[in-house]
Amino acid sequence: MKTALIILALSVVLMTALPLLRLNQWWIRILDFPRVQILVASIVLTGACLFFLDFSEFYDVALLGLLLLAMGYQVVKIFPHTRLKRKQVCPAQSCSDKKSLSLLVANVLMENRNAESFLEVVRMYDPDVILTIETDWWWQEALQSLEESYPYTLKNPLDNTYGMLVFSRLKLADTEIRFLLKDSIPSMHMRVILRSGDPVCLHFVHPDPPNPVYATETTGRDAELLIVGREVAKRGNPTIVAGDFNDVAWSRTTSLFQKTSGLLDPRVGRGMYNTFNAKNLLLRWPLDHVFHSDHFKLVRMERGPAWGSDHFPVYIQLNLEAGAEAEQEEPDTSPSESRQVEEKIEEGRQEAWLYATHD
Repeated sequence: MKTALIILALSVVLMTALPLLRLNQWWIRILDFPRVQILVASIVLTGACLFFLDFSEFYDVALLGLLLLAMGYQVVKIFPHTRLKRKQVCPAQSCSDKKSLSLLVANVLMENRNAESFLEVVRMYDPDVILTIETDWWWQEALQSLEESYPYTLKNPLDNTYGMLVFSRLKLADTEIRFLLKDSIPSMHMRVILRSGDPVCLHFVHPDPPNPVYATETTGRDAELLIVGREVAKRGNPTIVAGDFNDVAWSRTTSLFQKTSGLLDPRVGRGMYNTFNAKNLLLRWPLDHVFHSDHFKLVRMERGPAWGSDHFPVYIQLNLEAGAEAEQEEPDTSPSESRQVEEKIEEGRQEAWLYATHD
């Protein structure tokens, strides 16, 4: 029993420590995801250690100390996405129909064919803009009826799980599909014109997930997110960046993205909004994100119901408010973090060049 306890405790300590290394191997970066699960395991194992270990032995005391350190570190990483933290985005005092924008983000799971259930989710939320991810040609056909109410569209269906479709009832302008690093992974960029006439920049992304088959390193994922973050920071206009980041809200890369872009995370102080895996209650974390500039305040945000995909949808309604910038503090990078961003972007571009050359 004691041997098994020691092995499990050391495993938890190791899973906590490995992501501290600035390495991009998928099996290290994937450990950013299950921080809540690792925290729960560390709590259970700490209780078991107090019961089974002999604290007259130095090694037993050291093991307990390492477990407590691991537990504390996981708490620090998760804490901003609990209700105990001060909200990063202020609640809207009122909601103007002319100044508000609602968005539904949904990774549909490409092989999923339950389109009618998704259309029910759309009808339930009735958003201004819909972003669907992992949409192939079948999904484009299945969602064609949306165009009756959402006449403005941008479409790039693909059969490689990176297709995206955008439907909007508000006018879209300057629509662009870009391939930031790989010609198989698109991102979408556009302006949406609010009913007031105010333009809002939209950027939708879905980079590679860390996995042992085709993204053994997270270099490309990190670079793509940071490229978008850097471009957003240069403009200073009302902006929203959304999509399936294939990264969790508390990772180093997402933190760098947020600081680089200066965008706010409406989940801070409100909850985790775990969107993946909708089919596994024990293994869930926040992969689908909506970040926005400090021009907005939050009207409503919620995780939608399970409907057949392995992702829950995310619904958000924001209100463009004069003076909101003065009430909300946007994050910023330190000089060392700025250097990290440039290094990661350059590494991503080099990897993409090698990938293209190899192909």
